[in-house]
Amino acid sequence: MLFIPAIDLKDGKCVRLRQGRMEETTVFSDSPVDMAQQWVDKGARRLHLVDLNGAFAGKPVNSAVIESIAGKFPDVPVQIGGGIRDIPTVEAYLNAGVKYCIIGTKAVEEPAFIIELCKQFPEHVIVGIDAKDGMVATEGWAEVSSVSAIDLARQFEQAGVSAIVYTDIARDGMMQGLNLDATVALAESISIPVIASGGMTNMKDVEAVCSKESSGIMGAILGRSIYEGTINLAAAQRYADKLGAT
Repeated sequence: MLFIPAIDLKDGKCVRLRQGRMEETTVFSDSPVDMAQQWVDKGARRLHLVDLNGAFAGKPVNSAVIESIAGKFPDVPVQIGGGIRDIPTVEAYLNAGVKYCIIGTKAVEEPAFIIELCKQFPEHVIVGIDAKDGMVATEGWAEVSSVSAIDLARQFEQAGVSAIVYTDIARDGMMQGLNLDATVALAESISIPVIASGGMTNMKDVEAVCSKESSGIMGAILGRSIYEGTINLAAAQRYADKLGAT
């Protein structure tokens, strides 16, 4: 089980939002690279980056910062989402040292795009599924579609997707606990590994998600909880490692 720190980028800064609302922004650092260093020093084995401006613009906006982080930590896999809508963008990120590109909106609007990406860049594609009441949200969470999260994920079963990042919008940034039931339901419905996201708050959430690793959950993203200190990243990873060794 991996616990993956989130570095959300807005206007070149490291921020956190509440329920994906750009107007509800908390700035945690003016230097995302320094923040990445902090999490790597605490034992992060993967970094989760989100280009928030890019998610709304439909194209990369904070790519310079993202490339700086990927270049500084070549031994720590970086996964990036937000505004990735075409093959040249994926190619540019991978060439810059990013390990995984997360595709969200485009996966809903054009599932064939994911299949083509997986052919061209095997083992480098993650699908990001952001849901509200079980239905997929797009365009930086501004729109809710008529597609269910499980139905969307099933479309990529044979594509070669590395993982699904599943985020419950209602929980994201709210410090109310992970929507574990919905996450487990998704993980048990597909063979693709699932990364849980949205609402991780304390060690009880850490213990709860670790207990469901056998359902197909390979990791969880930690955001506001590690910035506000309600979860210790190093302690969470140690707990998972100890549980996995037993």
